[in-house]
Amino acid sequence: MEAVRNAAAVASSLRLTRTKPPPHPTLTSPKCFCLRKEDAFGNPSSETSLPKLEGHQTNVFEVEELETNDDDIWKLFAHAQRNILYLNKQRLTAMEELKKVQEERDLLLEKIEQLEAQKQTGAQTEPVASPSFADLLLQIDSMVISGMIGSGEASSLRKKVMGSRSQINDAFCEIRHKTDMELLSELRLFTEKMTQNPLHIVHICSEMDPISSCGSLASYVTGLSCALQRKGDLVEVILPKYSNINLDAIQGLRRIDAEFDSYFGGHWHKNRVWIGVTRGISVTLIEPLNYSTFFNRDRLYGYSDDFERFSYFSRASMDYLVKSGKQPDILHIHNWETAIVGPLFWDIFVHQGLGATRVLLTCHDITSQCLEQPSKLELCGLDPHRLNRPDRFQDNTKMNLVNVLKGGIVYSNKVVMVSTIHSRDSLIHSLNHGLEPTLAIHKEKLLVAPYGFDGDKWDPSKDKYLPRNYSAYDIEGKAACKVALRNRLKFSGYSSVVVGCIYSSCTFDVSTFDVDMDNLKAAVRYAMNKGAQLVFMESETPVMNSLMKALQNELKDANVRFIEKYDDALAHLILAGSDIFLCSSFHDPWLQMPLKAVKYGSAPISLNLASDGFRQFKVRDSRGSSQSEYLRQSGWGDCGSTAASQYLLSTYGNMSIGQALDEINTEPSRWAWRIKDGMSKDFSWDAECCDIHRAAYTFIKNL
Repeated sequence: MEAVRNAAAVASSLRLTRTKPPPHPTLTSPKCFCLRKEDAFGNPSSETSLPKLEGHQTNVFEVEELETNDDDIWKLFAHAQRNILYLNKQRLTAMEELKKVQEERDLLLEKIEQLEAQKQTGAQTEPVASPSFADLLLQIDSMVISGMIGSGEASSLRKKVMGSRSQINDAFCEIRHKTDMELLSELRLFTEKMTQNPLHIVHICSEMDPISSCGSLASYVTGLSCALQRKGDLVEVILPKYSNINLDAIQGLRRIDAEFDSYFGGHWHKNRVWIGVTRGISVTLIEPLNYSTFFNRDRLYGYSDDFERFSYFSRASMDYLVKSGKQPDILHIHNWETAIVGPLFWDIFVHQGLGATRVLLTCHDITSQCLEQPSKLELCGLDPHRLNRPDRFQDNTKMNLVNVLKGGIVYSNKVVMVSTIHSRDSLIHSLNHGLEPTLAIHKEKLLVAPYGFDGDKWDPSKDKYLPRNYSAYDIEGKAACKVALRNRLKFSGYSSVVVGCIYSSCTFDVSTFDVDMDNLKAAVRYAMNKGAQLVFMESETPVMNSLMKALQNELKDANVRFIEKYDDALAHLILAGSDIFLCSSFHDPWLQMPLKAVKYGSAPISLNLASDGFRQFKVRDSRGSSQSEYLRQSGWGDCGSTAASQYLLSTYGNMSIGQALDEINTEPSRWAWRIKDGMSKDFSWDAECCDIHRAAYTFIKNL
């Protein structure tokens, strides 16, 4: 900009003005004109009179009659030449200045182009779909006209939409593909969340993915915590500092300089605290100093002193909360390992600044309860004589022992049983866990929530591992994924159907899930006879399951592939490229493959839940009853079922692999509708699982 100002000054210095100079002392007769030059500030600096040629007209300078002689004319001519040279020099200087200004302008334009190019690149790599407010408001109008909502609710929705533009941009990415009913449901949920007050939730637990993971609890804690935090709640997690913890998964891990004391075994003991963040969640690790061997072991569980280990951790977690001055709205405890926090809270800590806090217990495996001698309750400061009673800790069967999980149920404000397929009534009455009387008494406390999965990672519309993305509204990409899968596995020939299966050592375990080897073989052979191609892959385990190994040895065929080493990219492609997905059971807390299969447009077929099995044979459970009788006894369809359970069982609960293959070949339109309907549903952690927990938190906070 300095160059521009200099150029302006030069131009000003060269300005020519009309003037009427005083008469020259010697020049009186010839017609001449006067050249007057001003400096940069507009002051006159010199003037020169030149003769005017006959017949020439000028509208730039004033003309005067002057008297002159030959000498004066030559002097005037020489003066004019000097003026011309001076003007030429100033012109060259101005041109140099102008050139600098143009170069600066070109550099500025180049920089702007680079910034715009970067912006365009960013928009391509991370597309952000911004909704049209006009479209959204027009769809609200459509809801009123169709009678879906009244004018009052419509007015309220419009006001909230107009007053929340930034949140609307994030919440409603695509509205044109959604029906009025779907959009109305989302709008109601959105406006409800806007009026919710954020909660402070502290998980006290033994696992969290990817820090320390042994079972379904780890992914549940992480998935639910992230979902709650995305909805505006503050979530923290307290864990033991295991020696084999995944420290790389914690960002900013550091040790707090100060230590704190916790009570155990009649004495106070020092503990060290580590803090960090994983996936946006605040994490606190408690490291015992006196009992350093408690968590310095190869495994998380399975030791004879597990009660001592986790009762120490539970008491230390409560002492830490009080010491740190935290006052969470909700203490969320998990399984028997931290169930003892319930009685600790109400008997010891509720009056230590935690009067507004409430307790929610999650139970993932109701058969794991931890029975101990009553005297051991004294280790963490509880009174065995007060708690060893039938309505509190005393086990329902072994009266001489206390049941830690039972105590957690009794002393919690709400209890959430996590299961994708079971109803509340089936969990209370049909699993032979010994807690039936306790659960019946506390039935009003009980809720059932389904598992979920990471909706950002497992979504075919944005899956980075797929050759082409697709969704329920644009499903053409699924065919491309099937072609890519067949090429990857080097299947020869053509097959209209691909059957996939991703399993863990736990899900396909005869001792755990009553998987019938003959049933599995029959399912595979039936699919092969119908021309299907099959792929099996074990999930993240180094050694192939013995059941799968036996199946591989028996079924050697060009149309069957067994993948012994887990490949994450291939797992995504198997889900996307398969038409049918074999599951040991719809109850899959480890992998949630049935729900992921539905999202990827692959029909989940359970080998244990088909009502009449395959067309050629009858499926029976380990007790000899038919599967339809087993379903009835298990309480499927009873009240208290989750939406995920109702969908899976009503859509695929009675479907065999034979029925699925027949429908693909003979009723393609019906099959396509079934697949698209499932893909349009949300089974991620952010959906039903999060909503049930959020409602439970809010309810007990207001008690």
